Amino acid sequence: MRFLPRYIAILIVVALPGLGFGQGPAQDRAAGARTAFVRAQHLKRGINLSHWFSQNPRDYSAKHLDSEITADDIALIARLGFDNVRLSVDAAPLEQWPLGPDGLNAEFLGRLDKAVDTILADGLAVQVDLHPEDPYKQQLRTSDDAVDRLAALWRKLAARYASRDPERVFFEIMNEPEVFDSYRWAGIQARVAAAIREAAPKNTIIATGAGWSNIEDLLAQQPLPDGNVIYNFHFYDPHEFTHQGAGWGDPLWRYERAIPYPATESTMKEHLAEVPDPAGRYKLEIYWLDHWDAHRIRLLIDEAAEWGKANNVPLISNEFGVYRRVADPASRNAWIHDVRTALEADGIGWAMWDYHHDFGVAIREEGKPDQPDPATAEALGLKQ
Repeated sequence: MRFLPRYIAILIVVALPGLGFGQGPAQDRAAGARTAFVRAQHLKRGINLSHWFSQNPRDYSAKHLDSEITADDIALIARLGFDNVRLSVDAAPLEQWPLGPDGLNAEFLGRLDKAVDTILADGLAVQVDLHPEDPYKQQLRTSDDAVDRLAALWRKLAARYASRDPERVFFEIMNEPEVFDSYRWAGIQARVAAAIREAAPKNTIIATGAGWSNIEDLLAQQPLPDGNVIYNFHFYDPHEFTHQGAGWGDPLWRYERAIPYPATESTMKEHLAEVPDPAGRYKLEIYWLDHWDAHRIRLLIDEAAEWGKANNVPLISNEFGVYRRVADPASRNAWIHDVRTALEADGIGWAMWDYHHDFGVAIREEGKPDQPDPATAEALGLKQ
């Protein structure tokens, strides 16, 4: 009889729906998922506003923040037919002293407020994307204190914007976490999502897989208990094409120029000869041997779509693009078109990387207003 209380306790736990074993949580999750699917319709065609509130750690001055993206740029984005922007925000300037009453840097946050409100005023939705630089993400791999810090930061940031329209303000937990232990990242993401939900009960969260947020990372996830969540993935495959000429990442990219898409043996022979090392030539040869074309891209994106359907969750691909400095424009725009149309065919919203930098849809010249690249706009199915 001494085991009876424990047995009764187990029965009580199993019977109580509020503890996750009955109808209540399942109903709540289903209601949240319905909300997320409806709100995902605000994220059909987006653009990333990079190098504004993130990716510029040496200069978050008032001069930079007031000039990098202007109200005229936001208005142009809306006129082109985009319905949302992904607004990347570095963690470091948010936490930089002096701090305001809410524990965040008041000057940086004030300009972020202005940016968010300008975006909303032009009828656009906004993905507020926490986009930290290293060592912030590196610390998350091993430090539980870093996880506490991240959850605390998001609780403050979510509380700040919970009063804006929850139909159009989305909170993205982190860009490309680079926490390559997927089990650890699952725990971190669940912890942060709970902190966001505590501060902003109505807003939709955007979650991601560990690592680089690619499709493989997406497929390795288990959805969060919270139903009001959209799941993202990034698509840059194959990197031998999309990152040609880039000065970071794989050394091969530095030697690549005007790599065609789709590729054939006749078009690749000259390019292979320009790569100085055998390993690099081998990797580039694999690019054309793998027959990258619209069909292959569609099959890969179909895999993501099937995961979304199986888990009854909405998806967004909120980064894809081609480094434009040395890419052949026709090939670049053909790849963008093929990715965009594959996403749309599977009912997946998108946000291209990026607005007017090295992957841009717009071209910036010193002292002149930004001008959209007509061919890239056409590849994205936008207004001319």
